[in-house]
Amino acid sequence: MKRRWLLLSGAALTGCSVLPQQPYLQRRDWPLDVQRPQSLPPRPHAPVLLVRSIRAAPGLEVRGVQWLQRDGSLHTDYYEQWAVPPAQAVEDDVRRWLSDSGLFSAVLAPGSRLNADMTLEGELTQFTADLNTGTARAALSLVLLDQRPNPYKVLLQKTESATANLAGTDPVSIVAAQKAALVEVLQQMEVDVAAQVRG
Repeated sequence: MKRRWLLLSGAALTGCSVLPQQPYLQRRDWPLDVQRPQSLPPRPHAPVLLVRSIRAAPGLEVRGVQWLQRDGSLHTDYYEQWAVPPAQAVEDDVRRWLSDSGLFSAVLAPGSRLNADMTLEGELTQFTADLNTGTARAALSLVLLDQRPNPYKVLLQKTESATANLAGTDPVSIVAAQKAALVEVLQQMEVDVAAQVRG
C-alpha cells in the first residue's frame, strides 16, 4: 500500500512544476537597410570616394533595439535586435546611398586597390527612440577629406541629425521610426557632401 502511494505521488509531481509558465518569446532580427529613393548612374570623371568604417559611440555597439522609457531609463531589448550592429549597417547604408547618388565615379570600401580622391569616415552618435517625446533620433558625425592635396584638406566636418515620429510604442513602430530618422540623416549627408564635391 505504501509503495502504491509513492508511485501515485511521483506521477502527480511529474505533471506540475514550481516554475511559472511563460510563453516562449522568439528573437526578431531587424535589417537596418535603407536605400536612396532613386539610383543614379556614376558620374564619369567625378572623384572616387572611399567610405571608411563608421564607428559606434559608447553604448551603441549592441544589437538590441534601444529606447528611453517613460522614467528616463535606457532600455536595450533582448528579443528585438538589429540583424547586425547598427554602426556596421549604417556604414553599408552610407556607402550604398552615396554610390546611388551619382556624385562619384566610384564609391569604395576599405581594401579596394583603387586610389581614392576623397575619404569619408564617421561615428554613429545617436540611434534611439524616446517614449516621452514620441520620437526616434539618429545622429551621424562625419568627416570628409580631400586626399589629393598634401597635406589632406578637410572639406566637411559635421554632425547630421534627424528625428521621426513614433506611430506607437511597440517595437515595430520604434524600428520603423528609427529607420525613417536614418533616411533623413542620409539625405542631409548627401546635400552637404554634394556641396563640397561640386564646389
